Amino acid sequence: MSGVDWPLVVLQAITATVMVISLFGLMIPFFPGLVVIWAAALVFGLLVSGYNWLGWLVIILLTLLMIFGSVIDNIITAKKVHDTGAAISSIVIGVIAGVVGGIFWTPIGGLILAPVAVLLAEYRRVRNFKQAARATSGWLIGLGWAFVLRFLTGMAMIGLWLIWAINLPK
Repeated sequence: MSGVDWPLVVLQAITATVMVISLFGLMIPFFPGLVVIWAAALVFGLLVSGYNWLGWLVIILLTLLMIFGSVIDNIITAKKVHDTGAAISSIVIGVIAGVVGGIFWTPIGGLILAPVAVLLAEYRRVRNFKQAARATSGWLIGLGWAFVLRFLTGMAMIGLWLIWAINLPK
């Protein structure tokens, strides 16, 4: 086994581990898992000098996927809540509460505070618990669909990186 490039194998294993942990970290809505996956690929490329045509193509595609996945999940969540008739102000309050909760009571705080904030903001606005609960349900459904989209995007990013990592120039 003298032909094995052990430093490269270790780097690939570390990069893959960071990516997989970040992929499952996407279960936390405010965790920037796609950005971490992208950054791991970027560092990998810098360390192996793997920026041949395939390396550049993969980094460009990973950048586009990371931007897409990071933006579209917010749009999906906001749209699902807005479709229930919730006010933009309630959505903004939910986002702020989720970010604050995610920072101070990681990871569960954001998951709990965001829908509670939407429920309270909508109830204050419409004075109808059933309507406020529908908005909260929209928030949770939106988060679920956003997670699915982020997870699939993350899997695609890791798959692209694997193609690159396996096909490095010798």
